[in-house]
Amino acid sequence: MSTVSLPRLPAIALDGRNLAWQIAPWLLPILLYILWHAGAAQGWISPQVLPPPAYVWDTLRELATSGDLWLHLGASMARVLVGFAAGALLGLALGVAMGLWRPLQAYVLPLFNALVQIPVLAWLPFVLLLVGIGETLKYILIAKAALVPVTLGTLQGFRQASPALREVARVYGYTRRQEVLEVVLPLATPTIFTGLRLGFTKAWLSLVVVELVASSEGLGYLIVYGRQLFQLDLVMAAVIIVGAVGYAIDRLLDWTEARLIGASRRRNAQGERA
Repeated sequence: MSTVSLPRLPAIALDGRNLAWQIAPWLLPILLYILWHAGAAQGWISPQVLPPPAYVWDTLRELATSGDLWLHLGASMARVLVGFAAGALLGLALGVAMGLWRPLQAYVLPLFNALVQIPVLAWLPFVLLLVGIGETLKYILIAKAALVPVTLGTLQGFRQASPALREVARVYGYTRRQEVLEVVLPLATPTIFTGLRLGFTKAWLSLVVVELVASSEGLGYLIVYGRQLFQLDLVMAAVIIVGAVGYAIDRLLDWTEARLIGASRRRNAQGERA
């Protein structure tokens, strides 16, 4: 009996669908850029209100060649990394503690949820009175912004391990440490990383807001400086840098998450085969 080969159209269609999903996120930014360029060329909006793209790119190039871009970007990155690291570490510790010890969760979580509702800027006058207007102020507010989503993400991740699954681990003789590291943590990792990514987003936004209010250098300061001088091309250039850097770091966290989850799954598969 002769065999009939199947057509390869489904594979081609699948590749086309994957390509469409990769292109789709860029369609709206490209459309907005086209509208921006057309609006500037046709005079729909005054250049004093919305400068043409060419002016903004020239400003970006001048910032890069003069070294001002790297000075302000370096100051902002140092602040956000220190503040995010402090907030994330505290959030991980608090989330793990509440996830493993229910009495602590019962006492702390209601107060924590109440404090979550207070915006970062609302803490500014109080922290300003305590530590002044220096770098410590920025670190504290950025850390507070990162603390909330990291804590809640870690707590939610540790809740995902069902009591029945943990009971099975105890039946097989797992110690408390093995139960946490080999049962609870692998299940919690995706949710924890979601909290970390959201925490960095909140920290990055808080950084810009804090630099808008109290700073003499940084990307937020560039935005304020450009607004004060009515140099909207400088404002737009700084906004583009803020968005590009934030997006790049979010992609880096996404890549790290995928690598860690993939490595965890490979270890679990090897353990099952063994």
